[in-house]
Amino acid sequence: MSQTSHAKDGYSKSPTDFNNGLTNENKAIPGITFLVVMLCWFGMFAEGYDLAIYGAVLPTLMDDPVWSLSAAVAGSIGSYALIGMLIGAVSVGTITDILGRKKIMIICLSLFSVMMALSAMAPSPELFGLFRFIGGLGCGGIIPTASALTIEYSPLKRRSLMYAMMYTGYAFGGVFSALVSMFFLGEYGWRLMFFVGAAPILAVPFMIKFLPESLDFLVAKGRYSEATRIANRYHISIESIKESQLNKKQETQRKTNRVATLFSRQNIRATLFFWVTFFLGLFMIYGLTTWLPKLMREAGYPLGSSLGLLLMLNLSAIAGSLLAGVAADRWGSKKVISISYLVAGISIALLSIKSSMIIVYCLVGFAGFGTIGTTLILNAYISKYFDAENRGTALGWALGFGRIGAILAPILVGLFMSWNFKLSTNFYVFAFAGIMAALSILFIPKNRNGEI
Repeated sequence: MSQTSHAKDGYSKSPTDFNNGLTNENKAIPGITFLVVMLCWFGMFAEGYDLAIYGAVLPTLMDDPVWSLSAAVAGSIGSYALIGMLIGAVSVGTITDILGRKKIMIICLSLFSVMMALSAMAPSPELFGLFRFIGGLGCGGIIPTASALTIEYSPLKRRSLMYAMMYTGYAFGGVFSALVSMFFLGEYGWRLMFFVGAAPILAVPFMIKFLPESLDFLVAKGRYSEATRIANRYHISIESIKESQLNKKQETQRKTNRVATLFSRQNIRATLFFWVTFFLGLFMIYGLTTWLPKLMREAGYPLGSSLGLLLMLNLSAIAGSLLAGVAADRWGSKKVISISYLVAGISIALLSIKSSMIIVYCLVGFAGFGTIGTTLILNAYISKYFDAENRGTALGWALGFGRIGAILAPILVGLFMSWNFKLSTNFYVFAFAGIMAALSILFIPKNRNGEI
């Protein structure tokens, strides 16, 4: 394809533009970017629904006289999917750097969709928990896969924004789960909520046909004919990708263990503080997502209002992630993430004080912005921070370590409730995590490309 045709399609005449990002911020974002972002958005939407629906149905599930779940058992079941996500994020995140993004994403989406259907039909809490665990394996693979594809197909100057747009799918999934529960949970019961979560499997044929494989991955694996075919189809120049991969070939051959590179002298400090920040961030997200409706009911609010607060948590995350994405592109990811986590911590602490519903909704909104919305930018930050050959591995392992915090939060709150701790204790624990996350992110140094 001629350089002229590249220019007509919105690409620079320089063959390095797509790989390094469109250097001119006024140039149009390529259509392939929006296609990839849309498909990855859908995967995140399905995952967001999958994970949020348990918190939405938890008060009803605990009131079910057949299963008679205690708070401790309900918290443990809430963590089963997150344990699966821990394993999935670590293993699948690394596998995507070996087998490719597209195939893994489709497998993961199919797996957790099937498990949602089986969860809806589960005859006992034990099988329900097992299906949630297996579904979590698929959920854990969606985030690193969708993240890598979005980053690799986005112009450099718009990566944070494109990533934020993609990741709003997670919050929209949470919004959808709250809406479905508000309108149908009382009349049709919790099982229908899980059947709805199985619907994304219908989109798999569309993904097989239209989702492109990562050009960075194909070139890195020497599959130049496939890479060229995709590049020609979408009018992308891959000369710079080939050149970059050839320059790194000798170095990459020495890196037989991608995980080990995360702990090299160059990366170890960033790796450790990314892990700590992910741990604290996911601790807040999954603790609030699982228990917020139940905690607010314990505080004296009706189920409808509690579900409304869950809706507010996710709606604010959508708006917050987009605003934070724009801010991160302009002022740097580290500064935006730190301030947002600090705001979240303060807002959650204030939820322990009895206030009017307007103030409560505002505080929950700030919490959603500073927890779910901020973690979306954190994912984009680590994806930009590390090189392409280690991008999926770095994000996968960071999310994997973060899942430990995600697993602990539902269990810890369940134990606190079983032990009859003061309700405010739960909010103070989440607030402390937010403040520590705001400090932790500041200790990550600039990378060799000056990424902050």
